[in-house]
Amino acid sequence: MNRFEGRVVLITGAARGQGRNHALRFAAEGADIIAVDACADVDTVGYDLATEEDLAETVRLVEKADRRIVASKTDVRNLDDLKAAVDAGVAELGRLDVVVANAGIAGSGTTHELSAQNWHNMIETNLTGVWNTTTAATPHILAGGRGGSMVLISSVAGTKGLPYNAHYTAAKHGVVGLMKSLANELGPQNIRVNTVNPTNVDTRMLLNDAIYKLFLPDEEAPTREQVVPLLHGMHVLDIPYVQVDDVSNVVLFLAGDESRYVTGISVPVDAGVLIK
Repeated sequence: MNRFEGRVVLITGAARGQGRNHALRFAAEGADIIAVDACADVDTVGYDLATEEDLAETVRLVEKADRRIVASKTDVRNLDDLKAAVDAGVAELGRLDVVVANAGIAGSGTTHELSAQNWHNMIETNLTGVWNTTTAATPHILAGGRGGSMVLISSVAGTKGLPYNAHYTAAKHGVVGLMKSLANELGPQNIRVNTVNPTNVDTRMLLNDAIYKLFLPDEEAPTREQVVPLLHGMHVLDIPYVQVDDVSNVVLFLAGDESRYVTGISVPVDAGVLIK
């Protein structure tokens, strides 16, 4: 299939995990890619983040699919840098049609014991970073003159309150609110805006020691094997987490012509979390 032939897609957090998978799925269907990732750890995040080597691998895999990609080490928290990265990508690839605001971090802690820096880093990355992305991208989609689609990655935490994740939940709720406002603003220019709200996804953001400790705080060194049965318990369907392709399937649907009249909604990929 070549659903996205002749289109250019901006993906943030593209170095690994969901972001890389989105890039490869779009490339497989004909799109060229603008890929950004901070490629640096954040001191309040309890697991390792993507590296420049990870981003280089994304580039290699997209080029292996015979598509063009412009990639840069860019932190979505810095609007000026992000604008420069998007401008450079559009200058090389010619236009911008689709935005996937995917970059994000995870973290947990008792709400009243969160440090100010922990709160700040979460909101700056997971909410302000999404606003920065749409702000940098919108003029280019408008200039293209044929509309487009923005897919903002929220979470089930954008719909329900997750305990010990107040900063993450607040940011993801904010992403849903931002989406609704943008959908109203940009709809007359035929730019659609939606969110995808996944449950647990089989990536490093979920499968790390900090998350294991959240679920089993009394264990000295909890393991993935110990935590997986607890992850099952979150869902109506009998799975601990979804796969990256499950999220990409919905992202591509919302970005493509099959959803041409779909805007302003949140699509859960949640195995039933939100009805349980």
